[in-house]
Amino acid sequence: MRLLFLLPVLLLAGCGGGPKLPPLPDDAIILAFGDSLTYGTGAGRGEDYPSVLATLTGHRVVNAGVPGEESTAGLARLPAVLESAQPQLVFLGHGGNDLLRHRDLAQTRDNLRRMVELVRARGASAVLLGVPKPGLFLSTHPLYRELAAELDVPLEDEALADILGDRELKSDEIHPNAAGYRRLAEALDQLLQNSGALEGR
Repeated sequence: MRLLFLLPVLLLAGCGGGPKLPPLPDDAIILAFGDSLTYGTGAGRGEDYPSVLATLTGHRVVNAGVPGEESTAGLARLPAVLESAQPQLVFLGHGGNDLLRHRDLAQTRDNLRRMVELVRARGASAVLLGVPKPGLFLSTHPLYRELAAELDVPLEDEALADILGDRELKSDEIHPNAAGYRRLAEALDQLLQNSGALEGR
């Protein structure tokens, strides 16, 4: 009985844990880097998650999503995007096309690791966006949790799996609709608040 009583307390104590982020200055730029899930495929203009996140946070959010891009191409593209955008924080939502096309997982993991390292070398903070592994029952691929733990970076590892598991929140089998992208933006806004990046909100 005592264990049953303590369980909710322990669960609550664990909420809001994980790596912290430095507070974002008022003029900070956020970069959303990824593939079609970042670009906003499946929704109208201004309904992609970076656009919604900009409204929620009050920060400029640069959408650097390229539909169909794999992580190797993303890694090659990232330095120029970082140089152009000069962000203080970067959401990395990559690897989904690698999973769909059955690319080598070790290479995908290494590409994502190197992306985080590039972001940090620029003095910015990185946040990983977990992508579901293909299958009947959607859940974030384990490589994202493994990498987040290894690199000590915040990870949003539930939103996309939940969204793509709900028929009313997606435009096709692999892309959210406008409501789904809004749900994703809200989850990322909450992550920024919980991690300390958006203080005083």
